Amino acid sequence: MTAAETRPKPSNLHWLMLLGFLVGLGGGLAVNLGVGPETPWVVFVTDNITGPIGQIFLRLLFMLVLPLLVAALITGIAEMGDVKALGKVGLKTLLFTILISSIAVVIGLVTVNVLRPGDGVDPVLAQELLEQGRQGAQGIVDSAPASVGGPQFFLDLIPANVVTAAADNQILPVMVFALFVGIGLVMTRSPAADHFQRTMEGLLEVMMKLIGLVISFAPIAIACLMFNLAALFGWDLLVRLGAYAGVVVLALSIHFFIVYSLAVWGLGGRNPVSFFKAVQPAVVVAFSTASSNATLPTALQVAEFRLKLPRKISRFVLTVGATANQNGTALFEGVTVLFLAQFFGVDLSLQQQVMVMFICILGGIGTAGVPAGSLPVIAMILAMVGIPPEGIGLILGVDRFLDMCRTTLNVTGDLVAATVVSRGESDPPGLELPPSIAEPPGP
Repeated sequence: MTAAETRPKPSNLHWLMLLGFLVGLGGGLAVNLGVGPETPWVVFVTDNITGPIGQIFLRLLFMLVLPLLVAALITGIAEMGDVKALGKVGLKTLLFTILISSIAVVIGLVTVNVLRPGDGVDPVLAQELLEQGRQGAQGIVDSAPASVGGPQFFLDLIPANVVTAAADNQILPVMVFALFVGIGLVMTRSPAADHFQRTMEGLLEVMMKLIGLVISFAPIAIACLMFNLAALFGWDLLVRLGAYAGVVVLALSIHFFIVYSLAVWGLGGRNPVSFFKAVQPAVVVAFSTASSNATLPTALQVAEFRLKLPRKISRFVLTVGATANQNGTALFEGVTVLFLAQFFGVDLSLQQQVMVMFICILGGIGTAGVPAGSLPVIAMILAMVGIPPEGIGLILGVDRFLDMCRTTLNVTGDLVAATVVSRGESDPPGLELPPSIAEPPGP
């Protein structure tokens, strides 16, 4: 079977996703402004119809994404052919991740220092927001890690029991396990090892097909998710702490449109306009779900069928990047810490801000690719620099919207990394495209 025969026909699924997003957002805002979020029928609809539909969609994705991640990483490494090629791709990915995340954090710190959004926050409103989010903030503070980096960080990367790590949704340790399995597969030459590789390829195809079925319902699910968000919060989601949210969005936009464009053009050798057009489906799913892990299947589609990247590169870079290349999260963490420092009147020295920058880079690597996954890391950083960690309750009202924005940056950054690392690389001759997930996004 040839690649042309196995490649599914294009569809307009990404336009349907965008339509679902706009319908859900418009309907939710109309309900919020017209009848109010506390109207009985609105409460019934959001609690019993749109809410469950959106959560079922997310849970189905999360159910399938872990075996997809393991199979894709093992298969991607095995297709490298030798450990030397793996080391080359891995080193390029690591260096690019560190570089792009460092630039992201610097942009965030400079922006928040210049515009100083925390200086003008109304203390009365801040106290009201703090009281509203105190319970949720306490839970986040209690789950904050003791540290990011140091020996314990690297110890935690190695699972004592991979099954337990998977059950606890500890993505990085599971990825380390899959990495070792892939390396072992590259180093082993035997009929049994070849059979195991084909089994992993089969698992990947099955997961991709199942996720494709789930993604076919994405327009409906995205409409439900956005309806709930807009109906319950309305414009309040955008106007509360407007200065802080504006600075975060400005910094994210600078990184998205300027840094990514330069990276794609200068390091990837591609036209930035055509790149951003190609990654539209992944952007829509990332913004709607606020989860890098949930967007991974769509990102794999985009890389293979729209960007035409080598499978062996895109699978490795995107599966690793879904957890380890979260420069949007790193940028957000830096802006949030300095904003809360300004609000509480804590003057951070240059040395402390540099420390915050490095912790944010590490936090971006180790943060779970799920909604609100960065908040515990922020709480930990706040405590380290003498800011009340409970202050994170101030930003809970706008975090969902900002989470959607930074996830969009994270996912796009993964595709930028795959584009840069793929330059000069190609799949081995004769490597056929597998039957892929339902229909890839159209041109």
